[in-house]
Amino acid sequence: MSGHSKWSKVKHFKGAVDSKRSKLFTKLVKEITVAAKMGLPDPDANPRLRLAVQNARAASMPKDTIERAIKKVAAGTETSNYEEVIYEGYGPGHIAVVVEALTDNRNRTASSVRTLFNKNHASLGAANSVQYMFERKGTIFLPKTAGAEDQLMELILEAGAEDLEDLGDEWLVTTSFENYIPVRQFLESKGIAVTESELARIPSQKVILADKETAEKAMGFVEALEEDDDVQKVFSNFDVSEPVLAQLR
Repeated sequence: MSGHSKWSKVKHFKGAVDSKRSKLFTKLVKEITVAAKMGLPDPDANPRLRLAVQNARAASMPKDTIERAIKKVAAGTETSNYEEVIYEGYGPGHIAVVVEALTDNRNRTASSVRTLFNKNHASLGAANSVQYMFERKGTIFLPKTAGAEDQLMELILEAGAEDLEDLGDEWLVTTSFENYIPVRQFLESKGIAVTESELARIPSQKVILADKETAEKAMGFVEALEEDDDVQKVFSNFDVSEPVLAQLR
């Protein structure tokens, strides 16, 4: 799951994040392709492409794979035509879910997402049925070795960021949608390594799941959506209570 809910760390304990690296690479290449087509096929002149390349590198994608995807667009030999599609609705525990997909076949993707909702006793909603509960923000994750809290807070405010949060094993910097790229560039110019970043949908309010069975169903639903080949990101407004989180680990 995208975002910074505590439960998302559970997937690292279970090994679910990196177990299907080839599928992850496929999604990253798709984003690189779309970004390169939407602007210039040059990361230095195309912020979205630059971000896609940075995320691919962070996932340890081979350099030649990244360059090959960009060169295909530049040469005009990339024939795939992807479009961005958003689905939204409610899942187990009445959690709100927003699904971002890139597809070259709307019917296939819609059918697949609908099936996943039905299998998990979830309900698809109309446009903006839950999107209004989320705000577009930039999220930038830094290692704890990036510095002390006071020093980092001063630095991120200078960069134009909004907040710094201690997640225990890393720092989370939150920015406005507009300042996302400038803040990341500023931090990198100061020699601070970025471990992960994305444009996220942050919920205005969270639903805390305090029941283990419901939490497992919600997590399973989100992870099933993330496994779909056409789905790029999934955002939800739920988190898991500390007692349940301890059980899930």
